[in-house]
Amino acid sequence: MKNLLKVIFLLFCTIISAQEEAIISESKAAQIELNKEFSNPETTILEPKDFKNFKGLEFYPIDPKFIVEAKFVRTPDEKPFLMPTTTARTPEYVKYGEAHFSIDGKDFVLNLFKSTQPYSEPGYEDYLFLPFTDLTSGDGSYGGGRFLDQRIPEGDTIIIDFNKAYNPYCAYSARFSCPIPPKENDLLIRIEAGVKDFGKH
Repeated sequence: MKNLLKVIFLLFCTIISAQEEAIISESKAAQIELNKEFSNPETTILEPKDFKNFKGLEFYPIDPKFIVEAKFVRTPDEKPFLMPTTTARTPEYVKYGEAHFSIDGKDFVLNLFKSTQPYSEPGYEDYLFLPFTDLTSGDGSYGGGRFLDQRIPEGDTIIIDFNKAYNPYCAYSARFSCPIPPKENDLLIRIEAGVKDFGKH
């Protein structure tokens, strides 16, 4: 009986390990893809002076702790609002839902938003926007916060991988207009995952 339980336990650990490995591989792939975009002269948003010496974005080490399975609570009765940006532009969003999760035994909530304007590119119908700030903002990561791209989940759970967190374009050039993360999406924890501040490592 003990041997059977041991086999079951080892099998369970192997499954968990394989799942974690797959998620970590996905995190790495996302970071590689982002660096490709910045390294390609045809797709980069870097200023010519920055692109000239660009060696790649710097990321925090990938940490499984910052890949969280959150409870997803839909908020269907929210009213659309104009989200402030770094310029006079005010795109219209609506709060679509909340993600409830824990890191290091502390509970957090992040709001996820959906644009009221349909995206011109197909395949973005279920796209949700997740801007946030944390205790690394201005102290390791970009002071204006970072973004995550999410998809509307089918059920009531959503995976948030902070290792995929990326900077708004304003971190690289003042010519862009970027949404400012709402105060309610300020996390009182250091999210040492995702891309670091550009040129300030």
